Amino acid sequence: MIRMLLRVLGHEYAAPMRRTVALMTVTAIAEGLSYALLVPVLRALFGSAPADAWPWLVAFGAAVAGYAVLRYVSDLAGMRVGTTLLRGMYHRLGDHLARLPIGWYTAGRVGEVSVLASRGLLAAMGVAAHLLAPFVAALVTPLTIVAVMLAFNWQMGLAALLAAPVVAVIQVRTARSTAAVDAERHRRDHEATGRVIEFLQAQPVLRAGGRAGERFGLLDDSLQEVARASRRQVVAAIPGALGLTLTVQAAFTGLLVLGTYLALGGTIGVAETLTILVLAARCADPLLSLSDIGGKLRGANSELVRLDAVLRTEPLPEAVDPVTPLGNGLEFESVTFRHGDRTVFDGVSLSVPDGQRLAVVGPSGAGKSTLLQLLARFYDVDAGAVRVGGVDVRVISTEELMSRMSIVFQDVYLFDATIEENVRLGRPSATDTEVRAAATAARLDEVVARLPGGWTTNVGEGGALLSGGERQRVSIARALLKDAPIVLLDEVTSALDPVNEAAVHDGIERLMAGRTVVMVAHRMRTVRRADQVAFVDGGRVVEAGSHDELLRRGGRYAEFWELSMATVTGD
Repeated sequence: MIRMLLRVLGHEYAAPMRRTVALMTVTAIAEGLSYALLVPVLRALFGSAPADAWPWLVAFGAAVAGYAVLRYVSDLAGMRVGTTLLRGMYHRLGDHLARLPIGWYTAGRVGEVSVLASRGLLAAMGVAAHLLAPFVAALVTPLTIVAVMLAFNWQMGLAALLAAPVVAVIQVRTARSTAAVDAERHRRDHEATGRVIEFLQAQPVLRAGGRAGERFGLLDDSLQEVARASRRQVVAAIPGALGLTLTVQAAFTGLLVLGTYLALGGTIGVAETLTILVLAARCADPLLSLSDIGGKLRGANSELVRLDAVLRTEPLPEAVDPVTPLGNGLEFESVTFRHGDRTVFDGVSLSVPDGQRLAVVGPSGAGKSTLLQLLARFYDVDAGAVRVGGVDVRVISTEELMSRMSIVFQDVYLFDATIEENVRLGRPSATDTEVRAAATAARLDEVVARLPGGWTTNVGEGGALLSGGERQRVSIARALLKDAPIVLLDEVTSALDPVNEAAVHDGIERLMAGRTVVMVAHRMRTVRRADQVAFVDGGRVVEAGSHDELLRRGGRYAEFWELSMATVTGD
């Protein structure tokens, strides 16, 4: 557990954590040693001169006061380390996530990371702030007390020491037996969270289809599975808690019997016997708390394991000596790319000269959007090379590569901020005049004019308060403001109504003017204006050429064109 925590913290925070653990250990030892003064206190009280107990009582009080000071300092250190850790870990996790390839962010991972960024980091902070001190005390203080017992009477000290391996075995077996149910509980929690989000987001569709009750049943089933997993988690922990309790009680009973036997035989005095039994009773409390603390630590450890897995995910390698491209032409040279077990591309070669437009068409699932992602280096290719300006994207710094590209996706995500703030993400240093000019070119000014708050209108989480077309206009204005020489477009008008499509199309035309463009498109008027068209299917570029050339060939693209025209005519 401690090793995992130190690994997650990294070098910067590991040293303060080690110092805090050392301080907590000293505090636990001081607590155990302070109880050694009970022996002379009780010996004097039960002897012929009870008044002789006063100096020992003063010493005992001083020892307890010293322990209290140490406990305060160690607890304060734990809280400070915990809060510093939380702040630092947010920065470390954020910096690491910013370096991971965009392709790593699947839908499932986004949900998992959001949980880790909240519950996971709080669990890590909670270990240092709340769990570590009682855990160290529960281990070290009883061992110190046993050492004190050994110093006064080796028979009773040895008898108490025999319980230590039994307690350790119980803790280890409990951890192993609950590992599977803990993992299941996490999985069920994750599924239930997804079902809740799905149920809320799908309300319009479900109500329109009259299936809200059915979907609620799925959610209810998921929540019932969480309840069952929780019960199994509790049941799995019962044997360990019961075994620990019985072991501690049996050890205390054994010490009571042994102490009575030794006292009756005259081997040990009554005062010593009573003191050792008091010490044994003091051992019992922290040992019994191990069950509860251990359960909390296992839960925190599970979060730390998942957090460690994210932090150990390697980002795409950065070139030691990055190269700056001299132009903005694009090239795929014999590119092979696999996603999991699936080969998405196999030996794909394409080129887009500086300032020209390439339209990528093909059936759904052919990998059209993946071409854009490889250009932006969301992933690295398995073979071949993707080049920008004649330079492999793997030897271009991420900052340089991203500064050369404006990307407009089909699904636009906007931050929960104002329209102006979302547009300014394209170039935060832009002047108000430049922001307004980009908005006008994207016809976003029409949207701003009809909103009550104008530029200060909040768009909601993900841009939920705007329509799809309005979100696209914000995205295009953002791309125009960035003014990058390369533009990547991913079916940006495929789901828009005619009015918004016309507005977005005008903005896209301005965005593409004079730039190198790769666009995934279904709209034929967009495809016709491209300098080149690449028809992609089955992991390969089946055909490539100008629109007119491909129609004359009468191949796959011609079939696709005729089908598209027939669909438009039918509509």
